[in-house]
Amino acid sequence: MSSRTVIRGGLVVTASDEIHADVLIEDGRIAALAASGTPAAAAFTADRTIDATGKYVIPGGVDGHTHMEMPFGGTYASDTFETGTRAAAWGGTTTIVDFAIQSVGHSLREGLDAWHAKAEGNCAIDYAFHMIVSDVRDETLKEMDLLVEEGVTSFKQFMAYPGVFYSDDGQILRAMQRAADNGGLIMMHAENGIAIDVLVEQALARGETDPRHHGEVRKALLEAEATHRAIRLAQVAGAPLYVVHVSAAEALAELARARDDGLNVFGETCPQYLFLSTDNLAEPDFEGAKYVCSTPLRPREHQAALWRGLRTNDLQVVSTDHCPFCFTGQKELGRGDFSKIPNGLPGVENRMDLLHQAVVEGRISRRRWIEIACATPARMFGLYPKKGTIAPGADADVVIYDPHAEQIMSAETHHMNVDYSAYEGKRTTGRVETVLSRGEPVIDRREYTGHAGHGVYTPRSTCQYLN
Repeated sequence: MSSRTVIRGGLVVTASDEIHADVLIEDGRIAALAASGTPAAAAFTADRTIDATGKYVIPGGVDGHTHMEMPFGGTYASDTFETGTRAAAWGGTTTIVDFAIQSVGHSLREGLDAWHAKAEGNCAIDYAFHMIVSDVRDETLKEMDLLVEEGVTSFKQFMAYPGVFYSDDGQILRAMQRAADNGGLIMMHAENGIAIDVLVEQALARGETDPRHHGEVRKALLEAEATHRAIRLAQVAGAPLYVVHVSAAEALAELARARDDGLNVFGETCPQYLFLSTDNLAEPDFEGAKYVCSTPLRPREHQAALWRGLRTNDLQVVSTDHCPFCFTGQKELGRGDFSKIPNGLPGVENRMDLLHQAVVEGRISRRRWIEIACATPARMFGLYPKKGTIAPGADADVVIYDPHAEQIMSAETHHMNVDYSAYEGKRTTGRVETVLSRGEPVIDRREYTGHAGHGVYTPRSTCQYLN
């Protein structure tokens, strides 16, 4: 059965254009756009009409960094693929790229198969995978080639977490060399984990056990040092590099310098680094544990540098690093020892609204909002123009967004499976009203109409920014 939907009267905002246009959707894809009120728009006929007068019509968000059901520190991220993708839809995100994990001693394939098993049939929106490479061996390098061929085109490595995900410089170099050959993109968690572990041990020996010390031992200089080292290793390998969750002005400066030198180096930041700070980590009565993530929250003065990086395009993407742990029973594992607090924040539902708040406050333009949250992540991870834009042939992942509605963020009203909000009490202007995923309404005028299993696995091409 063919189905047609027309969205009338809204302001269509993409990374490149803003136009008052009607949008025709046919069989899950964008079929045509026509300026509102023109004969061409009037000729659109459909089974379903959505009135978007006074609203924005934007592409569904692409969140290139989530961790559903991720094992960490003896527990698991509290959002499943079912709850996490439902919450993403509520927040106007229609595609996630999650991280499958290779365990030490196991193959990439085993890790990827395990994540397929977790996600298949459970997602409300479309999804894809990156691969965390924890064990660089000859077999692993050969498997990287196979994964790129089948649409898993990015590989994450960690300079942090010795004994868990950590790779040394030689392992990183070998993986980068392989990526240079097979077209893959290396994503890097850039923190000097060996040095950080020394500082953790010393802080605990001094009796410094509160959550705020998590931020103090994971020093900005050690993020900058690792970022610099990752850039140079990538340069030696002739490989592109994408640095995840950039939190510090010093690390951003390393990226900017590399980009000025013409290197294929890219950077992502997250809403928590733009809106939260070490003030949150220092909240009394162990409340600061809610804000423990790595890279850590930084002193407030770093925020201005990150916003500037987003304006100058030294940072290209805002993802969430959504990795939620409940305060009760999970974050509490680190009472008396900050190093045992599971690292991660909830945020997959908040990203689009927080970035729209930045538009309201004049920090970024509307088109830049869509660029950093939809179009660039889609291009970076080989999903564009299927995802990330509103254009003929694209998947009909479309959000009707009310730019005037006001909301107060709260754990009482969010849909993430976690018992607190990192933005509790924050007032924002702008709210998702209706969300279509491949033309199907997942949120319909603030009611959830989606279902587990609608979301499908989406293989990716290679990074679309490479020279």
